[in-house]
Amino acid sequence: MSDSMATSRRDFIRFTAAGLALGSPLNTLAAGSAAPSASLAPIRAPELLIRRAVSPLVISDYSGFEFRNGGTENAVEHAFRRITAGDDVLDALIGGVNIPELDPTENGIGYGALANADGVIQLDASCMHGPKRRAGAVACLEGVRTPSLVARAVMDYTDHHLLVGEGAQEFARAMGFTIEDDLNTESSRKLWREWKRRVDPAHWLSPDGGERTIKPRHERDPGNDAGLEAGLSMVRDGLIREGSFWGTINCNGITPSGDIAGVTTTSGLAWKIPGRAGDSPILGAGLYVDNDVGAAGSTGRGEANLYNLSSFLIVESLRRGMHPKDAGLEALKRIRANTVESRLLNDRGEPNFNVRFFVIDKQGRHAGVAMYHSGETKFALCTENGASAPELEPLLQGDPQ
Repeated sequence: MSDSMATSRRDFIRFTAAGLALGSPLNTLAAGSAAPSASLAPIRAPELLIRRAVSPLVISDYSGFEFRNGGTENAVEHAFRRITAGDDVLDALIGGVNIPELDPTENGIGYGALANADGVIQLDASCMHGPKRRAGAVACLEGVRTPSLVARAVMDYTDHHLLVGEGAQEFARAMGFTIEDDLNTESSRKLWREWKRRVDPAHWLSPDGGERTIKPRHERDPGNDAGLEAGLSMVRDGLIREGSFWGTINCNGITPSGDIAGVTTTSGLAWKIPGRAGDSPILGAGLYVDNDVGAAGSTGRGEANLYNLSSFLIVESLRRGMHPKDAGLEALKRIRANTVESRLLNDRGEPNFNVRFFVIDKQGRHAGVAMYHSGETKFALCTENGASAPELEPLLQGDPQ
């Protein structure tokens, strides 16, 4: 190396080091009030541009938009407000679903829900906390209006995931939850009595002397038993909402920093066999969350989700790069392909039930999809633009029946 090149290199290093030293905030503070030489202006540190990881949002089925329990907020609005205020993402979502859980006019969830075949309300719920990689759930829980909170307590205070039946109730009692003898309202009792009348009209008579409205046996779908047909006839007659017949709210959310959580809570299928647990408390079926990927949850026929672990399948599809809408439709296609029993098929050879998925990914993309655009055709969404009820994207046209 020539002497002139070596000198230039030494001068460059010397002047650069001097400039950095004079421009350093720590060195300026150390020098007190002494100002740097005017001939050598300080080098300004680059401005830091801090961006949000993602636009926060909350997504749920339509009950998260419809019910307010006499208040001013629905479930997605409540959860979104708390998420953007900095609350824990799962606390915010559970606070949201507590609104329809406590609303006696929502017959598919919590207090005043549709009972089992014996007239007893048994509730299921699960929750998953993305950042903590933890989850909790309860099934066949009686006497507690907010099973989502008990599921959260299972996650927080035990080394287990799922508690069921009397054990779940005793755990709730030990944790300080109020245990009620009966979660029925007069409305839910009346609906149960009407269901009993339609199932067994020879013994359960109409109080007003009216005739039964259930189809005669020779006109029924051979795949539907009397109990299911009675329930579906009440949906057709407008006595209960289709969404309430299948129960369930699923609610998922993502924070500005990209943390994800989800919760699903339900009374399950209306007038189910006592002790039946559906997909809602089972990880990978009614709910699945991966904080690095996304979240998915469902409403509709729980057994279809259990057979296919649909929520897990959706999240794994997100992991492979699928858009939430495509991932949800892929799970519906899997359910469709695996539905082969004649009792579960309509006269077109397609599933005779509906299933809906609510999906978000790590980028904040989202979708609501359904097997059919029938019954509940909208889902709930809350963003910085407020709450809205977009249309679900269906896989199949027509009606499941």
